[in-house]
Amino acid sequence: MIQCKDCELCEVEADGKKTFKCDPFSNIKEPECIAKWQLIRLDMLVASYQSMLKWYGKLAPIQDKLFKYMEREIEDIDESDRWKIDDDEDEDEEGP
Repeated sequence: MIQCKDCELCEVEADGKKTFKCDPFSNIKEPECIAKWQLIRLDMLVASYQSMLKWYGKLAPIQDKLFKYMEREIEDIDESDRWKIDDDEDEDEEGP
């Protein structure tokens, strides 16, 4: 099995970062390369998911504040409209 560092489709930069030029649909050298490519993509997917979770973690306190604020606003609106409901109930009780 050929190692990625020995393959001409892998470039190693001065800082040690590896850039893969392989494409599983056109220029794979060995069947093992597809499994490696899948692992690399899966690792990228996990990394992006973790960064998304960090971002959501930063937004969570703001969302909590917004939900509390909206809940208070809705309760205030309900309280201010309660007189409409109370009058309707009083009329229904007196009617029959």
